[in-house]
Amino acid sequence: MSIEVKKLVVHYVDKHDENTEIHLRDDEMQVNDKVNVFIEQLHHAYNSKPGKGYCAFSGEKNSIVASAMQSYRNQELNFWQLTKDAAEVLKEELNKYAFNESGYLVFCHYQYVASNFIMIALINIKEHYSITSELDLSASKHLDIAKMQLAARIDLDAWDTQEEDNRYISFIKGRAGRKVADFFLDFLGCEEGIDPKQQSVAMLNAVEDYLSEQQFNKQEKDELRKEVFNYCNDCITTGEDANVSSLSDTLSKSSESSFADFYQQQGYELEESFPVDKKTVSAMVKFSGMGGGVSVGFERKHLGERVIYDAHNDILTIKGVPPNLKDQIEKYYSQED
Repeated sequence: MSIEVKKLVVHYVDKHDENTEIHLRDDEMQVNDKVNVFIEQLHHAYNSKPGKGYCAFSGEKNSIVASAMQSYRNQELNFWQLTKDAAEVLKEELNKYAFNESGYLVFCHYQYVASNFIMIALINIKEHYSITSELDLSASKHLDIAKMQLAARIDLDAWDTQEEDNRYISFIKGRAGRKVADFFLDFLGCEEGIDPKQQSVAMLNAVEDYLSEQQFNKQEKDELRKEVFNYCNDCITTGEDANVSSLSDTLSKSSESSFADFYQQQGYELEESFPVDKKTVSAMVKFSGMGGGVSVGFERKHLGERVIYDAHNDILTIKGVPPNLKDQIEKYYSQED
């Protein structure tokens, strides 16, 4: 197991209308195998969430959460007291917003691949139903980890060594229109830093320009795009940043010209290392779009071969219709006859 849990405390948040109640656990939870498995699941679920934001504690906002965390790290405050102080701040911030949130508030200090993190997550409850051996209906409640929308993670080691980068804290931006991003920034006392989507777009532009300048043929370009996508996807899975050095190793192995040198010479607004936006980098290997009741998606390598685009007449021709789609269409026409 790659996760080692140091501390874990869980409280309960009950928010209805303008009233928020926090039901505090009395002490830290005992760490055992079950706890380690739970946090590992939470860690991987968090990593898989798309559209995360990145930020850092702001001195101007006088963050209570940051002060409590620093006191905990200086052994001036125990972990339970840290969670109590943070929960009180969360209560105040929740009361400012119209959306209702109830669930278990998880605070965990854990180690993953020699790095220390503190994760704060509000996990909702989902009811599940089953049939008993007596054929009666039974209901039970479970933590809905897969659908968590309120969560943030502080990289404690990056806070020490890379504080000036303003991205040692990540958070789930959440559902549109609910101001979840604003809510978590206010709760933590943070200011947003690097933009993963903007960095991913800059990276894609740099990669495409580099591939064009090196005059690779179509197959070579497709293979290199796939390798870059796989590298970025691995970074998303592990929660790590992509870095230009690794991208250069991937792209430059078939060329005498270094991608790292190319991107610096051309002046792209790309950091040496940056968090990756999954949806943005997917465009490297796949075209997709929807509108007017039509949804189309296909691998980029098929454009010009199995998929032909006629820009003048605005027509997309697909050669070799997918069998399941073809079967549905043929059944429809047979019923119409």
